[in-house]
Amino acid sequence: MIVVRDIFHVEPDQMKQAKELLKKQREIGQRLGHTILRVLTDLTGEYYTLILESEFKSLADYEVALHKVLADPEFQQHYPKFRSLIRGGRREIFTVVVE
Repeated sequence: MIVVRDIFHVEPDQMKQAKELLKKQREIGQRLGHTILRVLTDLTGEYYTLILESEFKSLADYEVALHKVLADPEFQQHYPKFRSLIRGGRREIFTVVVE
C-alpha cells in the first residue's frame, strides 16, 4: 500500500475558491479510480497549504489511475481553473509500513 500526498501552496486570497474547485476534481478522480481520501489544510508550517491524500495498492496502480485522470477531457478542462490558484507544490509518495 502506498500513500500519495499532492501538496499545493495556494495564493493567499484563493484558498476558499481552491477548496470549492476540489469538489469537482474529487468527483472526476473518483470516476476514474483516483480517489482523494482526504483534503487537508495547514495548522502549522507554510501558510495556505492544501494537501490531497490518496491511497493505492501499488505504485503501478497509482500510475494507471494518474494517467487516466490526466487523459480525461473533463479533467483537462477543469484543472487549469484550479492550477491558476496555485503558487507551487510537490508530491510525496510513501509506503505504508504499519496500519
